[in-house]
Amino acid sequence: MVERIVVPVLDETGEAAKLSPHFGRAPFFAVAEMQADGRIENLSFQPNRSEHFGGGGRPPDIILQFKPNVVITFGMGPRAMRRFQAVGVAVMQATSETLGEVLSAFAQNELNELTEGCRDARHK
Repeated sequence: MVERIVVPVLDETGEAAKLSPHFGRAPFFAVAEMQADGRIENLSFQPNRSEHFGGGGRPPDIILQFKPNVVITFGMGPRAMRRFQAVGVAVMQATSETLGEVLSAFAQNELNELTEGCRDARHK
């Protein structure tokens, strides 16, 4: 089964891309399609066109357009967390600084699922 994984990142430098420390304010979303054996089949970078960057919509709604099974991030606000949970998208906690490292950790089942949003998030 192919997993479609979305990760908020700071740049478009492939697997070397640095993860964004702020989920909704990431300049880009990396969209990776990963095979069950951990092989990355497709990797693209989509600009964050949400309201945070002068566009429309909230980051979770933008991400859901990519039809992910999983989102990997350091953390997110409770409202975004509830939005993903409501549609069955798993949210995993990032443990590394680069896209390649977190995708590898996901493939090796080394990431934990986030179950609640950040307490200091601006959007409750």
